Amino acid sequence: MMSLRLVSLVIASLVLVSGCGIFKGKANKENIEPPTELTDFEASVDVSKMWSAGIGDGERKLSLRQAPAIADGRVFAASPDGLLTAVDAASGKNLWEVESELRWSGGPAVAEGTLVVGTLDGQVVAYNPDSGSERWRAEVSSEVISTPAVARGLTIVRAIDGRVFAFAITTGERRWVYDRGLPQLTLRGNARPVIDNGSVYIGYDGGTVVALKLEDGGVIWEQSIAEGEGKTELERIVDIDGDIVASGSEVFVAAFGSHVVSLDAGSGRTLWTRDMSVYGGVALAEGRILVSDAAGTVWALDRATGASQWRQDGLAHRSLTTPGIVGTHVVVGDFDGYLHWLTLDSGAIAARERVARKPFRATPQVVGDTVYAVTTDGELAAYRTAP
Repeated sequence: MMSLRLVSLVIASLVLVSGCGIFKGKANKENIEPPTELTDFEASVDVSKMWSAGIGDGERKLSLRQAPAIADGRVFAASPDGLLTAVDAASGKNLWEVESELRWSGGPAVAEGTLVVGTLDGQVVAYNPDSGSERWRAEVSSEVISTPAVARGLTIVRAIDGRVFAFAITTGERRWVYDRGLPQLTLRGNARPVIDNGSVYIGYDGGTVVALKLEDGGVIWEQSIAEGEGKTELERIVDIDGDIVASGSEVFVAAFGSHVVSLDAGSGRTLWTRDMSVYGGVALAEGRILVSDAAGTVWALDRATGASQWRQDGLAHRSLTTPGIVGTHVVVGDFDGYLHWLTLDSGAIAARERVARKPFRATPQVVGDTVYAVTTDGELAAYRTAP
């Protein structure tokens, strides 16, 4: 059964890559829309490159969306070739690195004085973020391709088979496990766990969101936000694989082939639904939900109602990342190594920088006025955005 699931994951991933336009150069199939060609524009914000650094071979075609983690003036990055790196956030200077045979995946998490990262072989390892010395390691039931979450003395890890594990952040002792079945056919990707107000929110393949108690893994509620439609299993895929946002009384979720949804955080009740297919996730800023849909259109939706405030389709079919928010701008990466800044109030293109000739898949990470983004071949770059 496991081998069939792995085959299904690979097939679905290949279909997604073809269908969403993640490719080099021109479209090579009649049913694939070519990426929109970039046009000249007048920049309205000053963006300056601070530094760039190689942090290993990168995820390449593994569909991991490995974002860096930033904390205490340092950037932490992991690569499937076994390299775990810490660099200075202001200069890009290497602070320490660990070379191992572990196949890092999903991206690191750092909080409460601990750096945690999972592997493609189902291991979870914790490090001292100051020195890179190992603190503990534990095993889960399958590969980890999403970033762990850390809060209140626990790290929460989602495995690709649907199980969720809680470990003590100081010792690695397993505290609880939540188990849930998955559809036979899914996309290659998992939404990272999100912790807010003592709850853990998990987005599942099949379009269901589950809220768990952080302290013991008990189910608070579960809500189906989408049901697959179509004649084949492939047509019925409605996975939740991108970033979930939990903010106060609301949880915002997007599903591939389905909807963007606002849920009541306490009960799971649906507050509003917007029809939209999204492979990535959502971002929140100034009363807006920002999302890049599967066709490459960037949307700003009203937080309270889901109504459209603006749309930017000048980047169509460029396989955009989940948006990041930097001040009064939205930043997305594309399949050809470009970062694009859009104004938050109108969606107009405000700046553009090319980092490399390889795709961005991970969500750009933002701290203050600085964007940190990594390509699939391990090129990590930092850009400062003027106020």
